[in-house]
Amino acid sequence: MRHAISLHQLLAAMVLLAVTMPPVPLPADGAELPGVNGPRIDLPGLIHELEAANPEINAARHRWRAAQAVVPQVQTLPDPTIQIGYQRMPMTEPFQGAMYGVGQEIPFPGKLRLKGEVAQSDVDRFEQELYATRLRLIASLKEAYFSLHFVHKSIEIVEKNKALLLQFEKTAKARYSVGQAAQQDVFRAQLEISRVLDRLAVLEQEKESLHAAINRLLNRPPADPLGTPEEVRTTILTIPLQELNRRADEFSPVLAAMTKNIHRSEHAVSLAKRQYYPDFDVTALGLRNDKINDNGYQVMVGIKVPLFYASKQRQGVHEAMAGLDSARDDFAATRQDLLFQVKDGFVQAQRAERLITILRDAIIPQATLALQAAQAGYAVGKVDFLTLLNSLLTLQDSQLELHGEMVNHEKALARLEAVTGEPLGGVESERKPGS
Repeated sequence: MRHAISLHQLLAAMVLLAVTMPPVPLPADGAELPGVNGPRIDLPGLIHELEAANPEINAARHRWRAAQAVVPQVQTLPDPTIQIGYQRMPMTEPFQGAMYGVGQEIPFPGKLRLKGEVAQSDVDRFEQELYATRLRLIASLKEAYFSLHFVHKSIEIVEKNKALLLQFEKTAKARYSVGQAAQQDVFRAQLEISRVLDRLAVLEQEKESLHAAINRLLNRPPADPLGTPEEVRTTILTIPLQELNRRADEFSPVLAAMTKNIHRSEHAVSLAKRQYYPDFDVTALGLRNDKINDNGYQVMVGIKVPLFYASKQRQGVHEAMAGLDSARDDFAATRQDLLFQVKDGFVQAQRAERLITILRDAIIPQATLALQAAQAGYAVGKVDFLTLLNSLLTLQDSQLELHGEMVNHEKALARLEAVTGEPLGGVESERKPGS
């Protein structure tokens, strides 16, 4: 049975509760909790810096530009050969004098055009790979940014609850000093404070690791400081799954790059078959006969005969055909993987939207009321300390879950944007990869 308490003790407990345990405010969706320090960092600015400074994007851009320079090279005739010599032939009338001329190798008609088409397909493929690299790194930056936001929000929530736990400890000590609570309540409050300190240490480590990850993407020194991310606003996904699949098929730069690779392989097969035809070597020489003080000329046409076609040209065709089959299979496998990523991101976004609504509109308000009731009940001895503590931890876990689902939702959208090749309402810059 509970010990009866006097009216004086009850009033004293209520006054102590009012002083040490203020009501717990409920943060709205995306609302800022107290204690945010430092400058704000905005996602559009980080994306702009990423596109300008990231070495992986720059390397992809240089590969694309290098491929552009290959096209005119392979479409141009081989360099001509200038020939200069002297000859002397011992005959009845000796022939001696200088020789001079030029030689030009001429590939069979169509070979240079096919080489140019193969090279142009490489240009188109590298262009799409540049865009795919950009989208992939933007998605990685967004995920790191949203994770950093969650860590900052977690630190705010845990710091706030640490202050409440310190107040709980003071209340437990005060009630224990007048014989209204057990010493176990004080020890349990101190234990939870120690666990909060442990959790804060882990969160600080995660924050520093995310700082280093973002700085790596931005090509900054890993130890460079970062500010606090802007508040995350949940963007409801209104695009149906079928439309997302269509966008992935039509706009995904990864699939576009695979398609260009198939085109390249088709041109390579045509070029390999054209190698059965001979190339030509045309030489024109001028001759000087010093004995009779006269000039002459000589014209020769050489034909490169594909004599070893069975072990050379035929095998080249087999190689090109195998490359084409490989490119088609790679396209099919990549498309299946992308469609899986679209479905996975879509269901993750839908799940997060449902959980955000439940947590924001039902669970957190209920948990807040439960904590406030537990606070009032503990002050008058109607609720034990374990119930009070569980109410606080339930509210904390619900708040962390809410912000975690908000972040998971935005991460899913970022991955969908990278897969489909189009923004879904987020922040994006121009699509032109060569700028």
